[in-house]
Amino acid sequence: MRAAVMGAGAWGTALAKVLADAGNEVTLWARRPQLADEINETHRNTDYLGDVKLPSSIRATSDAADALDGACTVLLAVPSQTLRTNLTGWMPLLGDDVTLVSLAKGIELDTLMRMSQVVIQVTGADPSRVAVVTGPNLASEIAEEQPAATVVACSDSGRAVALQRALTTKYLRPYTNSDVIGAEVGGACKNVIALACGMAAGIGLGENSIAAIITRGLAEIMRLGIALGAKPATLAGLAGVGDLVATCTSPHSRNRTFGQRLGAGESLEAAKLAAGGHVAEGVTSCQSVLALAASYDVEMPLTDAVHQVCHKGLSVPEAVALLLGRSTKPE
Repeated sequence: MRAAVMGAGAWGTALAKVLADAGNEVTLWARRPQLADEINETHRNTDYLGDVKLPSSIRATSDAADALDGACTVLLAVPSQTLRTNLTGWMPLLGDDVTLVSLAKGIELDTLMRMSQVVIQVTGADPSRVAVVTGPNLASEIAEEQPAATVVACSDSGRAVALQRALTTKYLRPYTNSDVIGAEVGGACKNVIALACGMAAGIGLGENSIAAIITRGLAEIMRLGIALGAKPATLAGLAGVGDLVATCTSPHSRNRTFGQRLGAGESLEAAKLAAGGHVAEGVTSCQSVLALAASYDVEMPLTDAVHQVCHKGLSVPEAVALLLGRSTKPE
């Protein structure tokens, strides 16, 4: 397979490594020419993956036309809120039957679209050409070749299997799934719940609290996913529970650590500064996820609490009191 990975952040670079290790021809597009040069010259991406050695067969470029030339599979590894803009610029460079693979986890703010819907709207591609890769996949661990599993979701089983084969290595085991909606809902919502877990840890709450947040967070994700047409089994699998647990509990999770800073009393700006100038994905996603849930009349109290902390000035202790003060009901 000749693949282009568009985005040289941690996850894009890690998947470029997976593809190369699986024997594919890989070009990695980096927005900054300096980063492309570093990858080509040192076979490392020190900005995102530290000292991990990348396969020498990966070719990096900052020229999108160069990256996309001849690619039969294009993996979109840019942030969810910039996907539309980037893809609009790349659209004239895409082949007619190329498989488009979304790696971003989020809901677009203005349109409340899932990432696959954005891809379809911008490119006009048939939905069968659009796939999603998602799961409990912390980029640093996969780059270090720690055993992991992922989900390849696509309505076209042939494309799903082709992508599954292209991503199969001695350390990564992909599973196919036809439920694109479920895969994307799980990926978008888990970042918000991970923020909540981080906030709880930041104010000193223990494992009982974290377990309750994860479990009730899953209930919220299931309600929204089912309302959108997802299969419950998808959200009980790697794309749902698996991704949720990894993101909510790992110190390598940006959303978990960002939430922990907020729980410890830091402002949003201070937490952003401590995170190298980056806002965790869940800070943005809580707005779009909450708006999407409201449009389907789905109740998501944890997501609402995170939104109020991040955007309405509510303190974390106040958010905890708000959640505990809700009327009791059957599970």
